[in-house]
Amino acid sequence: MTAGLTAAGTLHADAVRVLTAWDAPDAAQDALRREFLAHLAAHPDGVYRACAPGHITASALVLDATGTRVLLTLHRKIKAWLQLGGHCEPGDASLAAAALREATEESGVADLTLRPEPARLDRHRVHCHPGGSWHLDVQYVAVAPPGAVHRISDESDDLRWFPADALPEPTDEAVRNLVAAATSR
Repeated sequence: MTAGLTAAGTLHADAVRVLTAWDAPDAAQDALRREFLAHLAAHPDGVYRACAPGHITASALVLDATGTRVLLTLHRKIKAWLQLGGHCEPGDASLAAAALREATEESGVADLTLRPEPARLDRHRVHCHPGGSWHLDVQYVAVAPPGAVHRISDESDDLRWFPADALPEPTDEAVRNLVAAATSR
């Protein structure tokens, strides 16, 4: 077995483990959890962008050390304020590792601390493949250390801290739901 197939199998197995163990906060989130698991059962490559029908992605909402502000990116392509995240890569050993990698790369913030369990799930249409595809996003929460300094990545038009109770526009319902879940703890 090649290293790429081994890594894909490991990440796939981790995604199945995480989603199987995750205690969804409501019936709608549980339905998404079951949908994500069915996708993974049908697609051994379902954790990677190459899976045309859809693929698991990993994201993280970054909170400041006080838990009162969120770091959002004005996504270069989508032109909306979003949490940080993206596609899983062959070097990712777990969904949590993918979410932490993406948040670190896109924020420039060192020493983020990832909460161990996903906060929410989101399914949204994207254009990764001709005719469209789905992102099956497993959303985590990361906490920045006190005094964290961020930097804008190539994927962003802007990157800023916002009060959790005063999100910028445009944001979508998925971001607002994630912020509510992250700050209710």
